[in-house]
Amino acid sequence: MATPNRRELLATVAGAATLPLFADDKPKDNPIIAENKREGTLDWQLTYTRVDPKAPFRSRMIEGYVSKQSVSAGEAFDFFVSVDPAGPFQIDFYRLGYYGGKGGRHVATLGPFDGIVQPTPEVGPARLRECQWKKCTTLEIPKDWLSGVYVGKLSATKHRYQSYVIFIVRDDRKADLVFQCSDTTWQAYNKWPDNHSLYTNDRKDGKVLCSGVKASFDRPYGKYVQIFDNPLSQGSGEFLLWEFPFAYWLEMHGYDISYISNLDVATTPATLARAKGFLSVGHDEYWSRPQYDHLQSAIKNGLNACFFSGNSVCFITPFTPGTDGKPNRVIERAGRYGGVREREKPFMVDLPAEAPSEALLIGAQTVTPFNGSGDWIVTKPEHWIFEGTKMKKGDRVKGLVGWEFHGEPADIPGLEVLAEGPTFTGDDRESHYTTTIYPGPKGNFVFNASTIFWAQGLSSPPGHMPPISHHGRPQGPDERVQRITANVLNKIVRG
Repeated sequence: MATPNRRELLATVAGAATLPLFADDKPKDNPIIAENKREGTLDWQLTYTRVDPKAPFRSRMIEGYVSKQSVSAGEAFDFFVSVDPAGPFQIDFYRLGYYGGKGGRHVATLGPFDGIVQPTPEVGPARLRECQWKKCTTLEIPKDWLSGVYVGKLSATKHRYQSYVIFIVRDDRKADLVFQCSDTTWQAYNKWPDNHSLYTNDRKDGKVLCSGVKASFDRPYGKYVQIFDNPLSQGSGEFLLWEFPFAYWLEMHGYDISYISNLDVATTPATLARAKGFLSVGHDEYWSRPQYDHLQSAIKNGLNACFFSGNSVCFITPFTPGTDGKPNRVIERAGRYGGVREREKPFMVDLPAEAPSEALLIGAQTVTPFNGSGDWIVTKPEHWIFEGTKMKKGDRVKGLVGWEFHGEPADIPGLEVLAEGPTFTGDDRESHYTTTIYPGPKGNFVFNASTIFWAQGLSSPPGHMPPISHHGRPQGPDERVQRITANVLNKIVRG
């Protein structure tokens, strides 16, 4: 397949209205364009996966994790892999992107290594499952590896089964947009090895959302456990489910993006100062307090922020060291942003950490019921985000809202509600979402799409599976969603 040239990349939105992505058609060059002209492959995907029937979240035959959530070029980090039965394996590394529609590029192979059976850790204090495995290898990130999300495909030789490790390569260059991966949330829901996540505890009152439970990054990502069964989630957290369709679309259209983790925003506020816009994508529920403060400060200094996500910034989640002293390897749900609401008390308890409401950052907040599905319904079609969509008041993108969302807009001067409507849970209890935008102090803005499913309306990369939840499902890529997204991002890029 021929790779589109720059003009074609920037002028095409599949099936969209006539406006090009960039009205002036003269955006500055950036390394994303050059990277995506390189040869892609479909082999980044797992072909053969298998879970342990006694622990259906893990791939006991081959599984692994890495020593850091994100790394920069020239930085070294370690790989820990278990193979059962013991035997040789190799690691193939891929950067995920557009690559002419293939979705990934092969960048390196390491191995073969002599794989061993690594021990399953005992349950520690606060239900912590923390591996202390022997490392199999160390990798120093090559200088020419562009910032992005990378997977290492673990492949055993004695049998055909595979799984992933996943990590983010970051940089510190000036970029139009920084794409924050929701890796803290990936880990909060990770049940590896056998039902151990921030949602499993020993409380007799049955309240799931509480403090006193910890999760470690020093363990493999188990298979995704929530609203549908996706084999490519084996070892890759939630990135391929909720974030990759957005990244794939961004790189297809040549946006100048740099990738970061939740931890990077928490520990390095300068990573926000180098960009024009910040993107929260997909399921971005768990934030440390420094993350909140750093983004709020960046917005006050003129950064544009976009929450193409749902259930975002819901729980206060501090990072703490692992038992070996390595920093930022353990997380805990410590509090609820804005405090526990009256309607949340039946399922939230003992969340003592305090922080402002997420609505003061996002423009709206997670509401109760917070699970559901619905249509994304236009209420203010005259707003500039709808330019070129031909959408009218009451027009809807069916099934785009789910499975979690934001509502109850904050009392922020200049805040506008752009879309809103009902959602319904699995037992048809009604809730309500609101899509909002509000002005920042320096001509910037904060946009809230108010749905985890927004990226489903942008693209469907190789291997992608559309989700279904609460008797609702998005219909897939939609030219109106693509146009709205382009309008928002182009406003940021062009200023």
